[in-house]
Amino acid sequence: MLGLPGVIRACLFDLDGVLTRTATVHMAAWKRTFDEFLHRRDPQLPEFTQQDYNRFVDGKPRLDGVRDFLAGRGITLPEGGPEDPADAETVQGLGRRKNELVLAELDEHGVEVYPGSVRYLRAVKDAGLATAVVTASANGAQVVQAGGFADLIDARVDGVVAAEQRLRGKPAPDTFLAGARALGVDPAAAVVFEDALAGVAAGRAGDFGFVVGVDRVGQSDALAASGADVVVRDLAELMGEEGA
Repeated sequence: MLGLPGVIRACLFDLDGVLTRTATVHMAAWKRTFDEFLHRRDPQLPEFTQQDYNRFVDGKPRLDGVRDFLAGRGITLPEGGPEDPADAETVQGLGRRKNELVLAELDEHGVEVYPGSVRYLRAVKDAGLATAVVTASANGAQVVQAGGFADLIDARVDGVVAAEQRLRGKPAPDTFLAGARALGVDPAAAVVFEDALAGVAAGRAGDFGFVVGVDRVGQSDALAASGADVVVRDLAELMGEEGA
């Protein structure tokens, strides 16, 4: 019924793009942040695209996303510090600007979930499997609560936890491994659900028992190439349902 191998005892879910529609909010915030910066620096520089999001920032810790995108454009900025304002042309400043835009959007419009994926999450709990959210977002707790499925999550490893425990971000497997530890299971007995290429690669690097790629933006081949055992458009497909 769940479309998973019988050895699986726990499910590790990415948040943005898997359970919630906040990936589109993040994409819009990154685009506005980077396009404003690029235009100030050189109006001839190409704008931030969906492909840039998929390749450089999706699923990664915020500051890693800033560094990786800028490196892709051949740009190096000072690192700055956590106190940098949102208009500072530093890695920290751009990260702050992006986060302010995301928080403003969530505050105004709330969190929209993927109904099919939340049905799947509930089915997982009903089947007696342990669950964790593993997300690079520092706002993971707020998003889970606002999404209305906090009662279905047994553990959370988000950007705040990763910073506290000094965990490397995806595509390193550290955060997923921490999620498995929090649930008391071996990686081989856990499945990773991810929509980001970096997240799928993290699941494969951690030797997890199964990796499900969730294709929201037309990158099924890339998800499979990154290590997904199966690729679906929505988790409801694993139950033989439509995603809506």
